[in-house]
Amino acid sequence: MLPMEHGDLAVNEPIRIGILGAAKIAPISIFAPAKNRPAVKVVAIAARDHARAQAMARVHDVPHALAGYETLIARDDIDLVHVALPASLHAEWSIRALEAGKAVLCEKPFAVNAYEARAMVAAAERAGRPLIEAFHYRFHPAITEALSLIRGGAIGAPQSGEAIFDVPIAYSETEFRWRPEMGGGALMDLGCYCVHALRQIGGEPAVAEASAAMVRGVDETTRAELAFPGGFVARLQTSMAGGGLKAGLRVQGEAGSLEVTNFMAPQVGCRFTLERNGETDVLPVDPGSSFAWQLDHVIAVMRGEAEPLTGGADAISNMAAIDAIRERAADRRDA
Repeated sequence: MLPMEHGDLAVNEPIRIGILGAAKIAPISIFAPAKNRPAVKVVAIAARDHARAQAMARVHDVPHALAGYETLIARDDIDLVHVALPASLHAEWSIRALEAGKAVLCEKPFAVNAYEARAMVAAAERAGRPLIEAFHYRFHPAITEALSLIRGGAIGAPQSGEAIFDVPIAYSETEFRWRPEMGGGALMDLGCYCVHALRQIGGEPAVAEASAAMVRGVDETTRAELAFPGGFVARLQTSMAGGGLKAGLRVQGEAGSLEVTNFMAPQVGCRFTLERNGETDVLPVDPGSSFAWQLDHVIAVMRGEAEPLTGGADAISNMAAIDAIRERAADRRDA
């Protein structure tokens, strides 16, 4: 992925951000970290419901509240578009923003399927603009350290693992995660973190087994067994059903184990433990927000100082793994 040319983005000028969608994620993913970062400035927010855009703009002191996404991506005072829309709209509006010469930070899951993901990445390559998937957890120092320990052999070769992310999400007609036509379901919205985290450890998996409990056309719960190169096997569980929050990543290696609770948001109640030689160490966790680390990474990428950690081939592979899990689960239901 090519960084933005320095001629396009003056080093001493802030990166100007436009947000597509008056989404719940915007205040924590963009507005909060942007307040303490002179390197960025939120210029505009757009929503199909103009009143929602206006309300969010007033609360967060955004200069421009726009009706319709087209108006935002056409502006010449925006460098980066944050696509904070349902998954079913990610491909269309990421591609349109890229074709308008903008860099894009696209919320997870990247797309509806791997086919769309490939089209998005191809558009970014044609445009020569960064396209980053907003897997904010990946940029937090706790995850960086965990992956460094595993890849560095601290627990020996990984043998087995588990990633769980359960969040009760009540049904409503307006909740996009309960709407199949909008890319809803537990695997897409929650389990995408599990798939991504396990892939960072083991590479690209084969789906040994998968099952899904379907409710109102979406998977309320999905479970899968994944087999990775080198003999690493892992269990995945994700659910929107009741039962409380569960979130954790655990890896057992030949010489020890590593566990990160609340791995997808380490700044909120995370416990990071490393066990080896019969001893367990509780490792420190940086209290900083994963969203702040994400925004710093985006800034570095746009300044040409770093390569994207997410997006590109990684995003395509993550969607391909999600596709494979869904297909295997559907095969089981049809058997």
